[in-house]
Amino acid sequence: MQFPVTRMRRLRKTPQLRNILSETRLNPEDFIYPMYVKEGLEDGQKEHIDTMPGQYRYSVNDLVSEAKRLEAMGLKSVIIFGMPLSKDDKGSSAYARDGIVQKTVMKLKEETDLIVITDVCMCQYTSHGHCGIIRDGEIINDETLNYLSKIALSHAEAGADIVAPSDMMDGRVAAIRKTLDLNGHYDTIIMSYSAKYASSFYAPFRDAVCSAPSFGDRKTYQMGPQNSLEAMREVELDVEEGADMIIVKPAMPYLDIVKGVKDEFRMPTIGYQVSGEYSMLKAGIAAGYLTESSVHESLLSIKRAGADLIVSHFAPDFLEGLETCL
Repeated sequence: MQFPVTRMRRLRKTPQLRNILSETRLNPEDFIYPMYVKEGLEDGQKEHIDTMPGQYRYSVNDLVSEAKRLEAMGLKSVIIFGMPLSKDDKGSSAYARDGIVQKTVMKLKEETDLIVITDVCMCQYTSHGHCGIIRDGEIINDETLNYLSKIALSHAEAGADIVAPSDMMDGRVAAIRKTLDLNGHYDTIIMSYSAKYASSFYAPFRDAVCSAPSFGDRKTYQMGPQNSLEAMREVELDVEEGADMIIVKPAMPYLDIVKGVKDEFRMPTIGYQVSGEYSMLKAGIAAGYLTESSVHESLLSIKRAGADLIVSHFAPDFLEGLETCL
């Protein structure tokens, strides 16, 4: 039947009706909060990240204290990014047993019930800022796999629940799975950045962890924004290699990829709302061009597209009551 018998506005008449009929909902457990730990920082001296308003680099103790505060508000998961004091061409501090991420993981597991995820990559730890081993100006794929496996193993040994390789080297999921299993870490989950695009939206993150490449770019290993079928191939390969969960990064410019991955593979799918998305919305709100409800709308779009979980710097805002802004 058509108008006037059918009136869609009946279902939107009151806030109560709109609430009970919501098709998509955000919950505290939907969020994974990215946190930054910096080696050499004194307790109580967190560093503000200028390009990411409201975000900080922490000492180990301060990061754990903040994580505990957010856990008390309902946060369930964090993903940890480290900044070492020293860098070299092989990123050796990334897999040191007493590395900054490894120390943080151990303390988080001792003092919280959070699910602890670690970013497995080399860019923050290498002197050249690339995600792999360099030979004659070229990123060497297969040799890099050995180092990524060592990093993942060191994180698992520290107690990480989930390791998340973000490098986009071919074959890294299989290499990491093999290394974890050979060392008895059968239950450590691999959450792969399977569809990671060479995006302009990463700029604030690279400032946050000082990981901008010293030469060239990452377009030989991260995907081109113009491709979607390639993303499906990347995900399929990672699933075949043993990935347990799939990340699409960035999220909002690639909602079609989020939906495609979820529909095709029917497995845990994560949308990563990256630093540039966060900073863009923050800047728009600060300038008065947007309201805070735009944040909730952006998060809903990721969940509606099919993401089971969302990595977002807005997690604390949501936990503190931003969900009431719509």
